[in-house]
Amino acid sequence: MIKHLLLLIMVLWVNTGHAQNITIRNFPVPNTASAEIGPLVSGQPTPFWNDHPQTRDEWNLWVSQIAQGTIKQLPDLREKMQVSVESTQFSGVPGFIITPKQVLPENRNRVLIHFHGGGYVLNPGEAGTDEAIMMAGYGQIKVISIDYRMPPDFPFPAAIDDAITAYREILRTYPAERIGVFGTSTGGGITLALMLKAKAQGLPLPAAITVGTPWTDMTKTGDSYFTHEGIDNVLVSYDGWLGDAANLYANGHDLKDPLLSPIYGDVQAFPPTLLVTGTRDLFLSNTVRMHLKLREAGNIADLIVFEGLSHAQYLMAVDAPETKRYFKESILFFNQYLAR
Repeated sequence: MIKHLLLLIMVLWVNTGHAQNITIRNFPVPNTASAEIGPLVSGQPTPFWNDHPQTRDEWNLWVSQIAQGTIKQLPDLREKMQVSVESTQFSGVPGFIITPKQVLPENRNRVLIHFHGGGYVLNPGEAGTDEAIMMAGYGQIKVISIDYRMPPDFPFPAAIDDAITAYREILRTYPAERIGVFGTSTGGGITLALMLKAKAQGLPLPAAITVGTPWTDMTKTGDSYFTHEGIDNVLVSYDGWLGDAANLYANGHDLKDPLLSPIYGDVQAFPPTLLVTGTRDLFLSNTVRMHLKLREAGNIADLIVFEGLSHAQYLMAVDAPETKRYFKESILFFNQYLAR
């Protein structure tokens, strides 16, 4: 089944020859890790972590190759999760409506909005729907996944502009108290930035949000950017493609702009937030810093840290107990705060 970015596309490595002097560090798989997740924990680093596309065409080719590896896995995932996927638009912003075969009675008037991960460059179109498919299937709730614009063609603020435009349109159908928003990595960062943007525009905020290992600081700030370098076998290092993607999307803007790095924003009156990370995650500090900031501002904020997991690995093995736990906890969290 789907292995997301780590295992899907080993043959698609685009080696641009920009080697970094990074020491890859391997540790035993914790005996608390499930048999299903163990091969991911012990796996070799993502083969494309140190790719450095230079031109517009190189970026687009790189993204397309990786996306094709993901898209091939989606029919089986949709079948397993018993969901249908329909492409649509929200005031001109493309997206997908994922509807489970069976919707729980309490979810009939609720919806979850999803933003995909991928460093603001990866997972365009259908390739960005895997997390949304699993949430819809496990949670038996309708999910809307937003296909926001990305660089190199559409740098900042295109993604957050699309997010707020789509959110405004969805508010025409669903009241805010019946809306939840979620996403992993960049998706978590956009979710948090959307809260800042919606507040600034006087829009009602959703009832709750879940942010998995969110990219809350696009600068290389935070302990785990350094202590987990070479340990996280998904992202590996900020100095691989990740840092290039940050600068490509920012397009000359200050990386500490709160709509790029929400950790620097005013998080007063944010909705209840569930944050998720792993002990080997390069974004561990991104997550725990945001958790503390939310709590210091008086918000409800819960934190789950998975033992042994690198960045977003709770999405990479659909049958793993860790994966099921992520969706179960997210669903319970949304169920606690969304109106029926």
